[in-house]
Amino acid sequence: MGTLTGRPGGGQKQRLETALLLRAYSAGLFPMADTREAADVFWVEPRRRGILPLGGFHLSRSLAKVLKQERFLHTRDVAFGAVIRACAEAAPGREQSWINGSILDAYSRLHAEGHAHSIETWDRDGRLVGGLYGVRLGAAFFGESMFSRATDASKAALAHLVARLRLGGFQLLDTQFLTAHLARFGAMEVKRAQYLSMLDQAVIRPADWALMDREGGQASGVVAGAGVAGAAGASGFAGAGFAAEPLFFPLELPVELLGALGPSGKRIVQLLSQTS
Repeated sequence: MGTLTGRPGGGQKQRLETALLLRAYSAGLFPMADTREAADVFWVEPRRRGILPLGGFHLSRSLAKVLKQERFLHTRDVAFGAVIRACAEAAPGREQSWINGSILDAYSRLHAEGHAHSIETWDRDGRLVGGLYGVRLGAAFFGESMFSRATDASKAALAHLVARLRLGGFQLLDTQFLTAHLARFGAMEVKRAQYLSMLDQAVIRPADWALMDREGGQASGVVAGAGVAGAAGASGFAGAGFAAEPLFFPLELPVELLGALGPSGKRIVQLLSQTS
C-alpha cells in the first residue's frame, strides 16, 4: 500500500487525495489529526475495531418515543459542509478535535464525488441541531463523527442512519472505536483480523444509500416543511413516491432540498423494529 502503511506519529503533510482515502478505507485505515490546528494527519488502524451490527441496533423506548413525536426533520446529504464543520467544533467534554483543515478539505471533495455522506437532524424551527457524516464503500459505511446541539438530536441521526443502511442492504457499520455512548446502541469491538474479513466481504457487495428515498406512498412517511406541499407538485416531488400527507414544520425548504427529504420518525422506528 506504499504511503498507506503509516501509523500514528507519521506525518502526512501533502494534500489528502480522495483516491488515497478510498484505498485506505478499503484496507482498514483512516486518517486523524492531533488537533484542529495541526498541519499533519496520521493513519490509524485500531487493534480492536468498533462496529455497530445493523441487525442488533438497540432502540430505547425513550428514543423511540422522541422519534414518534416527530420533534425533528430528517434529511441526508443536504448540509454536508455544515455537519463536518460542526463535528470539528469544540463542545462540552470535547475541547479539541481530530478534524483539521486537511480533513475538512478532503472529505468535502469525497462528498462532491459521491463517496462521503451526511445525515442531518433539524428542529421544528428549521435549525440544524444534530448530524453525522461518514464514507461509503460498497455495502460498508464508515462513521466518522457526529454532533448534537439539542437533546436526542445526534441519537435521532444515528437511528436514521441505521434504518437507511438496513433498508439499503448494507452489511457493515464501522464506528472506528467503541465508546460507552455507542455501546448503549449495541456497538461492540472485534479483533483486527475479524474486522478485515468483514470489510473485505462488505466492500465488494452492492448497497443502495438512496433506497429509503424511493420508497412508495405512505411507507416513506416523509416529514416536510411548510410550503413544501405546493412546491412538490411543481417539481415532481409528490410523484417521486413520497408521502401524500406530510407533517408540516414551520420552515420553508428550498426546492433543491425536496429530493433529499428523509423518513418520518415513525418510519425510522418501524424500520428499526423489523426483524431480518
